Amino acid sequence: MLYFSKWKAFAILAVSAIICLMAVPSLLSQSAYDSLPHVLQRKIVLGLDLQGGSYIVLQVDAQSVRKIRLEHLRDDARRVLRDAKIGYTGLAIQGDAVQVRIRDGQDVDAALTQLRGLAQPLGGAMSTSGQLDTDVSRDGNTISLSPTTAGIQSRTIQAVSQSIEIIRKRIDQLGTTEPSIQRQGADRIQVQVPGLQDPSRLKALLGQTAQLSFRLVDNTMSAQQALQGRPPAGTDVLYSQDNPPVPYLIEQRVLVAGEDLTDAQPSFDPTTREPVVTFRFNTNGARRFAEATQANVGRPFAIILDNHVISAPVIREPIMGGSGQISGNFTVQQANDLAILLRAGALPVPLQVVEERTVGPGLGADSIRAGLIASIVGATLVALFMVATYGLFGVIANIAVAINVGMIFGVLAMLGATLTLPGIAGVVLTVGIAVDSNVLIYERIREEARAGRSAISAIDAGFSRALATILDSNITTFIAAAVLFYVGSGPVRGFAITFGIGIITTVFTAFTLTRLMVALWVRWQRPQRVPI
Repeated sequence: MLYFSKWKAFAILAVSAIICLMAVPSLLSQSAYDSLPHVLQRKIVLGLDLQGGSYIVLQVDAQSVRKIRLEHLRDDARRVLRDAKIGYTGLAIQGDAVQVRIRDGQDVDAALTQLRGLAQPLGGAMSTSGQLDTDVSRDGNTISLSPTTAGIQSRTIQAVSQSIEIIRKRIDQLGTTEPSIQRQGADRIQVQVPGLQDPSRLKALLGQTAQLSFRLVDNTMSAQQALQGRPPAGTDVLYSQDNPPVPYLIEQRVLVAGEDLTDAQPSFDPTTREPVVTFRFNTNGARRFAEATQANVGRPFAIILDNHVISAPVIREPIMGGSGQISGNFTVQQANDLAILLRAGALPVPLQVVEERTVGPGLGADSIRAGLIASIVGATLVALFMVATYGLFGVIANIAVAINVGMIFGVLAMLGATLTLPGIAGVVLTVGIAVDSNVLIYERIREEARAGRSAISAIDAGFSRALATILDSNITTFIAAAVLFYVGSGPVRGFAITFGIGIITTVFTAFTLTRLMVALWVRWQRPQRVPI
């Protein structure tokens, strides 16, 4: 156990040094860090509790999920019945179901067969559960389509998954570092953005569905007349975002939808120098936009974002290039944020903010200071205890523990991990566990020396026989850390990551680095007795 070949000793020292050096970029100033080669630009990111930032929990609106599903069922039922040339009347959403009355009783069975095709199996076409997302029932000539509870739950889970990706795109374009976006339960999303001190802007970016559409303004009557009476069929009264809001009578038919956008960028109007958002359509959107503007020259059309009219310009001439601009008395930040929303895409359903917190940089600095003080005090007391109890071997153990801590931060930097206050607690706890491994080894060496073995034989037997005990204790502890990582979230995960990495580096240093240093001392001194 005490023999090391030259290449093995070199490999141990090289691995330890390289991993420790990976922590150095995290200690550099930002300018010095930026000057490093790209391959070396790996650093530890401070978490929300250490550098401040914004924390928001969003919840999918279950009622909106049901409403959207009912609207899709209604539109799909209309399409299916028209394609099958089946006469119907009274197609509408009634409560939690879509109801339609078939005119001819002889067509009811055919209509029922066609509409049952709208019910999809839960889990996709390859699912074997037999459950459907929609119940289709018949009462005389009336057919009802009702989303099942399991179907709504499945669509809620899908909406959360889609929303996480869209939220990630929106936040990434803010230029923040290492945001944390993760599912919380079945219908919630937890968002942490370290370094962002403006939660209102984050809420505005994440709270907007960003459903963009281009529709014509109805000129058959004014919006005021529609409000006083009844709007024509196929129209809605929507309001602008002005103060006070201006009503518009808008056709429900969508000329071009936001999903046909390929790019959106903030810019300035060359004539007025006001901030605007320029956009570009894909091939399909450009064709539809060109056809719509060509057929409606002289008519105003509205740009609608989340059922609010951003602007309603008049079509002066056909727009054939597949691009245009949105103006609406924006500030520079509003134009930039709108461009971010449009580039990232629309959320599948509205999200509600159910919890929000802002951690200031001052509080984060206090947390770092407290963590450092706790770490220094704890490490100093442990080091003094080891020297007082084991003398020279205690010094060797302290050197190994210091390298162990350096390796923990080096691994965190290589992984680009986020360090939180509980993570610092995990590092402090790792110091105790690393010392505990050395204590087990040294006490075993003492026992072997008392049993009459020579110094070299006792040292060799101490390392050999303590191995199983240390492996058992560290493996069981690592399992607990792994469970914390997979089950926990946020700060609990931060603790589990540093603690788990610390356990691995502890086993490495105890049975390679500490043993190597003791072996070099034995080869140099050839001791006649154990100095502990």
